[in-house]
Amino acid sequence: MTSLASTIAAEIQPIRHSSIPAKVGLALVLAALADWLFYGPKIGLSLTLFVIAMACVSMLFNHAALDLRRAMIGAAILVAGLAPAVEELNMLSFLILTMALAIALLIATNPETTGLTERARALRNFFLLGPFRFFLDALQIFNMSGFTRGIALWLMPAVMSTVFVALFAAANPVIEQWVSLLNPKLIFEYISIPRVLFWTMMLALVWPFIHVRWRRRTIATTTVVDGSVPPPLPSQVSAEFLGPSTILRSLILFNLLFAAQSILDGIYLWGHVALPANMTYAAYAHRGAYPLIATALLAAAFVLVAMRPGGPAEKSKVIRPLVYLWVGQNVLLVASSILRLDLYVDIYMLTYWRIAAFIWMGLVALGLILIMARIVLDRSNQWLVGANLIALTIALYGCSLMNFDAFIADYNLSHSNEMSGKGLSIDANYLLTLGPQALPALDKVIAHRPGDDCLVSRRDRLVEVQRQDMAWRSWGFRNWRLQRRLYALEKVWPAG
Repeated sequence: MTSLASTIAAEIQPIRHSSIPAKVGLALVLAALADWLFYGPKIGLSLTLFVIAMACVSMLFNHAALDLRRAMIGAAILVAGLAPAVEELNMLSFLILTMALAIALLIATNPETTGLTERARALRNFFLLGPFRFFLDALQIFNMSGFTRGIALWLMPAVMSTVFVALFAAANPVIEQWVSLLNPKLIFEYISIPRVLFWTMMLALVWPFIHVRWRRRTIATTTVVDGSVPPPLPSQVSAEFLGPSTILRSLILFNLLFAAQSILDGIYLWGHVALPANMTYAAYAHRGAYPLIATALLAAAFVLVAMRPGGPAEKSKVIRPLVYLWVGQNVLLVASSILRLDLYVDIYMLTYWRIAAFIWMGLVALGLILIMARIVLDRSNQWLVGANLIALTIALYGCSLMNFDAFIADYNLSHSNEMSGKGLSIDANYLLTLGPQALPALDKVIAHRPGDDCLVSRRDRLVEVQRQDMAWRSWGFRNWRLQRRLYALEKVWPAG
């Protein structure tokens, strides 16, 4: 059984939700234009320019309701209203321009209103109710599933991009200067209560011309059909936090951010272009190495989570190339970090922690390459963990065979001012902390510093430690090799 009920009611034209965000955006642009044209200087031709801009925006959003004849009539009325304001802006020309703009909009967008009384009533409602509609209409954005879905899609890319920008700012003085321009304190210096009220007023005034709504009488027809009520439509908001759409947006943003950092490194670090004032290469290098490694580790974690085996993102032909590009940029980032640390070591010498940083950076770079290999070869995360464990085992085993004490001492000596004629003077106190393996380097320092009895005395104490280490209970092949090297040096520089 079917029944038909028809009612006649006064109804407002429905809001097109899909266009609300764009309309709000252009309303803000018009408010900014009004701020530039009106706030402070005397108003004259600026009002004409603003009205023309507002008419263009209105036509952009209401072109579907226009036909050529009514649009031409409305344009003629607007031009006629502009003429007195161009001649001289005063109260009368302002009122004429305002009425011409409203009448032109009414004729162009509301063909159903024909009589003088209806048009007068429509203009009355337009002027009395229109300025109050902006804030109610703008709230429709927050009721839209599309807006909610947009928040869900952009939240994670925006948050992680903010983290990357913060790390890049800590690593790069140029990016830090750019970020400092976004300091809220600097922005608040240009904000005042009168200016906020001005923007609010302009948004309220321009909104009725952008989001046009005329009261009209329509026939609403409701059809009631017997039978079961259909289930509600499923929500259009995606609840998947790491879906392909989110990952795609993230990778586009991340690649752009990393490309900016790589370009700056290419200019200042690899190209040796002059750095900003009060910034040395040593400070640039030391400041940037560790934040960039943290960035690479965060990037690796994101790739592992996003490109999980069997996930929808891993099979995407668009996402995979972006992942390869981003991992490649991260490897380049690690290479820049290694170069930064190398520049710092050239000036401030080598230490255990700096050697550990070199090894750690190498392992991070290898881990990124293995992540790419896992994706290309379609291997599991278990394979990736195993490959990284093998790499870590090889690195640790190699470190166990390295004589870092002697290596650090020899490197610092060969790059010191005493030996190379540039760089810092050798830090004999640090060499003494390295133990007996630094004795060959200390002997060379003593040869270049005759008369330093304190250093000779401390060197002799290390020799005594070395003799104790040569006892059979504490004997080691490394100590034996050191003893032979000391014998060879005694022949070159005999005692006394």
